[in-house]
Amino acid sequence: MAYADQEMSGSRVISIVIVALIHVAVGYLLISGLAMSAVKEIAERVTTVDIEEEVPEPEEEPPPPPPEQEVAPPPPVAPPPPMNISPAPPPIRTQANIPPPAPPALRIPPPAPAAPPAPPPPPPPSQARPATPDGQARWTRRIIENYPSRALRREIEGTVGVSVTIDAEGRVSGCRVTRSADPILDEAACSDITRYARFNPALNDAGNPTTGSWSTNIVYQIN
Repeated sequence: MAYADQEMSGSRVISIVIVALIHVAVGYLLISGLAMSAVKEIAERVTTVDIEEEVPEPEEEPPPPPPEQEVAPPPPVAPPPPMNISPAPPPIRTQANIPPPAPPALRIPPPAPAAPPAPPPPPPPSQARPATPDGQARWTRRIIENYPSRALRREIEGTVGVSVTIDAEGRVSGCRVTRSADPILDEAACSDITRYARFNPALNDAGNPTTGSWSTNIVYQIN
């Protein structure tokens, strides 16, 4: 558009210049006293100049830009590790056929001796005791006084040995003849000692009453 305006302005300026020159020429002719015929002739020769403005061609619109493609961001680049530039190490002198060092001797200390076990506590003093007769003279006299009547009629005498078992209450729970004199006297001895004899019961180590045994001889004699 600016170029077309410039062309139209130039054409107008040319037209104005031509018209101005015509007026100058007409004035000059008038001043110089030319005849009117000459003026008319010149005026007739003057033609109107129509300047057609050139219509500029429409400019082609530029094609739209291509769509932007998504570009993946570049992968992060880790900075290179710092480089320590150290001076060259001194040369290493090597010696051929160096024997390997001997392995250290493995010494295993002997195990510590086990501590001796603590001695057991001493046992408490034993309170055990055997059974003992209780009032032996009294019940022995009663056994002798209960002389078997059949033995008296036959005048049978003798000594009977007995072994009795005593319970925790001090009474005879069993009788056994260890020395026989006569069947009548043997039977009378076990029967009477079981009936009349009394004992202090035996005790165990803790001092508690327990069963025991006792032995004696019963003398049967006719006075």
